Amino acid sequence: MDKLAFIYQRHSVRKFTDEPVKDADLQEIIKAATYAPSGKNKQNWHFVVVKGQDKITRLAEIVAAKNEALTAYLPEEAAKALRGMAAYHTVFKKAPMVVLAYAGPYQSIGDDLQDAGIMAPEEVAEYQQTHAGIQNVAAAMENLLLAAAGLGYGTCWMTGPTYAAKEITEFIGFSKPGYRLVAMTPLGVPAPGNYANPARKPVEEVLTIVE
Repeated sequence: MDKLAFIYQRHSVRKFTDEPVKDADLQEIIKAATYAPSGKNKQNWHFVVVKGQDKITRLAEIVAAKNEALTAYLPEEAAKALRGMAAYHTVFKKAPMVVLAYAGPYQSIGDDLQDAGIMAPEEVAEYQQTHAGIQNVAAAMENLLLAAAGLGYGTCWMTGPTYAAKEITEFIGFSKPGYRLVAMTPLGVPAPGNYANPARKPVEEVLTIVE
């Protein structure tokens, strides 16, 4: 178990001290992210680090505004639920920095089949459900979170705010053809507190062994 301690010390952290993240540590954390596996070794990820309280506060305002705008298109109950998530989708606003994870183009077998036009759309969809390009970035994000925890920092994997991906990307001025924001995390020194992981499903419930 001790050999896997670096996994179990990762928690979702939503409150941070004012202590900055060391530049050398940030470089190591992102480097660790890039050592994740990726389909065809495409490494179709790009990380944007946003620093500065003014910029981070503005990011939170952008997410909150998009959250409210989207509620106008939803039935009452769904709108209420989305509005209730606004606070969770902006917990990064007090972090010393925010890491945005972008996913780039990835040509899957499903895409090849669709381009070839040899299958009906519903048949092609079966081959596109794995979303390998997104899985690549997810693997990199997990490396990032574990590396950060190992160096004493806190993170919180977030995908909810990506409904404001366009607005966020325009604000930070990031431009890389074919890349879209798919996840983000605050990064900083955790504020004092009792951190624990939520209860996990027992291994027996999520494991099937075929011999």
